[in-house]
Amino acid sequence: MFQSFDDTSEGHLSPERVMRLRDELKRRNLDGFIIPRQDEFQGEYVAPYAERLRWLTGFAGSWGLAILMRDRGAIFVDGRYTIQVRKQVDTSIFTPRHLVEEPPAEWLEKELKPGEVVGYDPWLMTADQVARFEKAAAKAGAQLTPVDSNPIDAVWTDQPARPAKPVAVQPTQFAGKSAKDKLADVSASLEKSGADAVVLTQPDSVAWAFNIRGADVAYTPVVLSYAILHRKGEAELFVDGAKLPEDVAAHLKGIVRLRTPQDIEASLANLGSSKARVLIDPDWAPERIRAILTASGATIVPGPDPTRLPKARKNPVEQEGARAAQKRDGVAMARFLCWLDQAALAGDQDEVTVAQKLAEFRNAGGMLKDLSFDSISGVGPNAAIPHYRVSKASALPMKKNEIYLIDSGAQYQDGTTDITRTVILGEPTREMKDRFTRVLKGMIALSRIRFPKGTCGSQLDVLARQPQWIAGLDFDHGTGHGVGSYLSVHEGPARINKSDRTPLEPGMILSNEPGYYKEGQYGIRIENLILVREPEAIQGGERPMMSFETLTLCPIDRRLIEPRLLDPEELAWLNAYHARVLREVGAFLEGRELDWLKQACAPIAT
Repeated sequence: MFQSFDDTSEGHLSPERVMRLRDELKRRNLDGFIIPRQDEFQGEYVAPYAERLRWLTGFAGSWGLAILMRDRGAIFVDGRYTIQVRKQVDTSIFTPRHLVEEPPAEWLEKELKPGEVVGYDPWLMTADQVARFEKAAAKAGAQLTPVDSNPIDAVWTDQPARPAKPVAVQPTQFAGKSAKDKLADVSASLEKSGADAVVLTQPDSVAWAFNIRGADVAYTPVVLSYAILHRKGEAELFVDGAKLPEDVAAHLKGIVRLRTPQDIEASLANLGSSKARVLIDPDWAPERIRAILTASGATIVPGPDPTRLPKARKNPVEQEGARAAQKRDGVAMARFLCWLDQAALAGDQDEVTVAQKLAEFRNAGGMLKDLSFDSISGVGPNAAIPHYRVSKASALPMKKNEIYLIDSGAQYQDGTTDITRTVILGEPTREMKDRFTRVLKGMIALSRIRFPKGTCGSQLDVLARQPQWIAGLDFDHGTGHGVGSYLSVHEGPARINKSDRTPLEPGMILSNEPGYYKEGQYGIRIENLILVREPEAIQGGERPMMSFETLTLCPIDRRLIEPRLLDPEELAWLNAYHARVLREVGAFLEGRELDWLKQACAPIAT
């Protein structure tokens, strides 16, 4: 239900597919080709037709990029996938590289020979990405060139069709603001930026602006589409009309002019012929869109997508929806963890069956539309893989005295959830308790912090890491990401990591998820979602400070906590949190499940 546990990696087919692609590149007089994971919408989740990187290499992660030359190749991943990539990819064809330590453009500059020509699909790469690769190729005396059609599509004989599922309206009772009012706000922002129009290239921006939702990709309720919003005049939405039921067409009538997806290039050219100033987000807009606008005479106004901040700043209705969704999800999680305590070591459970059981509990709670991502369900050594994708082939059985990690989430119509809990199946070692408690200390530190206006995620990230740093430990993923409102579970622009520069603003929802991973043995992650509160005065203080409201309601495994490592303030926070979980989640439980929750939320003595 909801999630497939089939092994979708086909790395064993890579040699034959690579051979076919190299033949196609030779036919096109190309010495190499760049294969990003992204589709033409730069999304984290892509439809099956756009899984070109997975089809060619076998790599099934959510971010990666490969470069295939006639006699060599490389695949680039970040710290989340360094273990996974070696398991899924034929490393005799694609040498794994660390994205940060050796960026793809730098590798290309070193590997290219003078006169070589490398192709790329201008719909699948942003203008900024292309600029970096062009600079690298020029330094090597080589050439980077766009292709008119993707050569992988030419050799992928059974490539799936594009999705054609119907679009739905997201009612104002959940959206909190009408599409008409949102478009008026965008128009006002264009006035300030001096732009005549903006091209929205991210489907979740389109979905938010028009209060629509779709089912074109897994886990994220969007319709794959572009839109052009004009400062004066109607908006244009480029979508297959067959996807629009009567109620959706009626909802869009009067606020947008419907176009076919094939009309986008003509509409971009029309902007150019009218000498319009067009805002595009260089971090997200495909190079092809920039090229058409420039060639037709438009003036590019580079800047952030004007819907990104309003989308991230949840309005009061969306905030209440998030609280309701988190409480509903917390009930499902409590019922699941209660069941797990009894069933885990019965001998018939593994990583797949346990994840399926959680999905059943979520579905029973009502309003569930989908999961928000592939559940990461790992026990023992698999828990040590931060973004492990469980399959029937890889699933390990639940085993006594091992750690089990479940990172999962749901899409409810009133909110999106994302939670990670780590539990012990038996008795933990002293080291497990030490590492778990350090992760918990980092999570609590971030939960309790107060901070002034203008603070960004990179300034807070150290709070989650400091308890590990002092012990010579760390984790390789970011501490937190933005979360949408029945939209993307990984939403920009704000993040909590070592480099983010987006100021946090009231209404933003982010994850708080430090972790620790001991390769080959066990992994730990504790994740709550947190909401940025409005600034408040502090007694005796001189500046109002923002803070976080914890949204996630679920017990944290007391058996893995070493109380001696918690200071009195941390212990007080944890006991207060558990008291709240018992009060708010317990109201929906009874019998054995309520008894379990009372025990799981019992205060820890000072």
